[in-house]
Amino acid sequence: MLSISKVHKFRFALFWRLFTTYFIVILMPVIVASLMAHVLVVRTIEKDAEKLNDVIISHFSKQTDTALDSLKTNMINMLSSSNLTSLLRTVDDSRENQQRAEQLYSLREQLMKLQSDKLVSKVFLYFVNHDLVVDVDIYTDKGYYFDFTYPLDEKQRKAYLSHFTGKKMMDFTDPSTIGMSALMSYPFNSVKPDVYLVVDFAEDKVKEQISIPEKWVTGTAIASSQGLIMNQVGLTEKEAKAVLEHTRANSKGSQFLITSEVAMSFVKSSFDDSWYYVSIADLRTLMKPAYITRVISWAFLVFFLVVGSFVSYYLSRRVYRPIKEITEENKELSQRVSGMFPVLQELFVTKILLGEYRDALSIEYYAKEIEFTYNKNAMRTVLCIAFHYNSPAYERLSETSKSFLFMELKERIVKSSPSLVWLCQTKPDVMACVVLHDPFLHFGAEEAANIVGLLLEPYSEYFKATIGIGITVNATEELHESYKLALSVLQNRGLDSDVEICRGPNVGDRTQWESFLSVQDVNRIFNQFKTREYDKLLQSAFDMLEVGIRKNATAIQVKYLCTDVLNTWIRAVETEHNDFNVPFYSDLFERLNRCMTWDELKVCFQDIHSVLFRTEEPDQRAKQFSEILDYIHEHYNEELSIEYFAGLLNMSNGHFSRTFKEEVGEKYVEYIAKYRLMKAKQFLLETDMKIDDIAEKVGYWGRNSFIRTFRKYEGITPAKYRTINH
Repeated sequence: MLSISKVHKFRFALFWRLFTTYFIVILMPVIVASLMAHVLVVRTIEKDAEKLNDVIISHFSKQTDTALDSLKTNMINMLSSSNLTSLLRTVDDSRENQQRAEQLYSLREQLMKLQSDKLVSKVFLYFVNHDLVVDVDIYTDKGYYFDFTYPLDEKQRKAYLSHFTGKKMMDFTDPSTIGMSALMSYPFNSVKPDVYLVVDFAEDKVKEQISIPEKWVTGTAIASSQGLIMNQVGLTEKEAKAVLEHTRANSKGSQFLITSEVAMSFVKSSFDDSWYYVSIADLRTLMKPAYITRVISWAFLVFFLVVGSFVSYYLSRRVYRPIKEITEENKELSQRVSGMFPVLQELFVTKILLGEYRDALSIEYYAKEIEFTYNKNAMRTVLCIAFHYNSPAYERLSETSKSFLFMELKERIVKSSPSLVWLCQTKPDVMACVVLHDPFLHFGAEEAANIVGLLLEPYSEYFKATIGIGITVNATEELHESYKLALSVLQNRGLDSDVEICRGPNVGDRTQWESFLSVQDVNRIFNQFKTREYDKLLQSAFDMLEVGIRKNATAIQVKYLCTDVLNTWIRAVETEHNDFNVPFYSDLFERLNRCMTWDELKVCFQDIHSVLFRTEEPDQRAKQFSEILDYIHEHYNEELSIEYFAGLLNMSNGHFSRTFKEEVGEKYVEYIAKYRLMKAKQFLLETDMKIDDIAEKVGYWGRNSFIRTFRKYEGITPAKYRTINH
């Protein structure tokens, strides 16, 4: 008979076989075609962008080079046609002032003509060997000029004037200092020139000159191979850094480059060999056709993938339909047989653990009958899980809920174990777990016990669990020995609230602890009962439990001792009255035996103590102390010992003293003293009795004792009190 799971596996395998054929025959060529189309489109777009960039930036670079060449020619003509040689001879001669003034006027007119160039913002002449600077508006000394006309701070001036050395043929200064400037020296061929012609470029005009109005161009720049950007429009800091890096490394006349960040086009300047005109393209705009192609390719692939899946699914259903009809006819029978096998297999494992099957041959025979597959010789260990039910919570569950609770637990244990485990219920409160050791995964009894312990923690509301680990055996017929030992080690469990793992009779080093009360302890309990020190009885039981916690005592040891304590309490109560019957006492012992944790034992003792050692009702106690106070008020002049009243109420002195303060609000001794002093003050004010007579009248044996007590509570002596209040 073909099982349901095998049929589904067959159908799943059939689907994948059809889909694989579709993938190889149809989908693979589609994927290859899409990739090739995508690569081709991207390469075409890059080449078109490169050509377009070259055309546009070459046009603008020629315009800029022409403008700069024209400016250079004008600078040379100006210096050549000027009368600088004559001016240099007379610049320091005070006798030829008229001639020098005419020469300076002519020179300023030539500078004004040069400054009229659209790229120029300012022009001036810097005389190296004389303290003179001349521009279109003024001629003055260098200090005044760079302080007021062309103001520079000390650091800027030092960096700027450092360029005025050596031969210069329209050399450019560092634009990061004060902007883009060009220098030309005169005489032209001298390494120690007398005059420098300085031209400052108009930043906005230069930007306008190099700007490209195309939408896909985000920025342009003039960059030099020395690592300087002479001027730029629209460059970000990241783009400027990329431009400088590729300008230094660029050895070609022109180049189009696409990096992970930007697309750049480089064109070498014909005006200056170290200059490059650079344009930055917007990659998103540039590569938009490529992005569209990529989306279309992915959509194309997804479409074919979905179509192939539906076709494969449809064909697999057509092929599978005859098998499905046969399966449905035998479904009910398959379910019955499949449902019986787990029950039979669990019963089979239970019989092995209980020792009913100890022969290897019989075990093999029965296993074949119920389709129970196992390895004859393998290392296995039995774990016994003892459940100690929390009656209030567990009993609220229905029988169905209890069954589902343990089914869920078994399923979680099987799924969480990396190795094979067998589970069976050997007793109503004991579940056995047979663990198969896996040497490759280093999985054995200890690891299995830890996993089971973690799985049991969420069920602490319903029960406390203890796990006992048996010995490891190598044959299935020896599992009953491991089970027997696992049951025995459960006797070593403690009283902690968490899941506990017991590993063996000698593991854990349980301290030897006396499990029964000594004769002295029994006598002490009887004495405390007779003296009505009920609080001490309960505290002694709590102290005993604290000792057990410190000494790590087992549950059996503690239960024996607790049973002995309860038995002694009952015997003590029975000596005075017989208010309870045998079934009642039996219920007390049963409740004590159900306690699984230290806290439960403490609560149990507290409840039993409140029942066995009931104190008087509040109204009755108040009535008793009211009678005592009346007696004190009538016999305050007599000896009133605390032992007398404690004996009347069958209390110890300490217990009576505490109870008196709770009921009256004051200590017994202080109440007696204050009442006697109240009477004494009446005698002092209303009579002429002597102090000695008053002391004797209110119950004091001597004058000194009375005066000392009076001064303690009133702050003055009796005689002074009488004097003040008379």
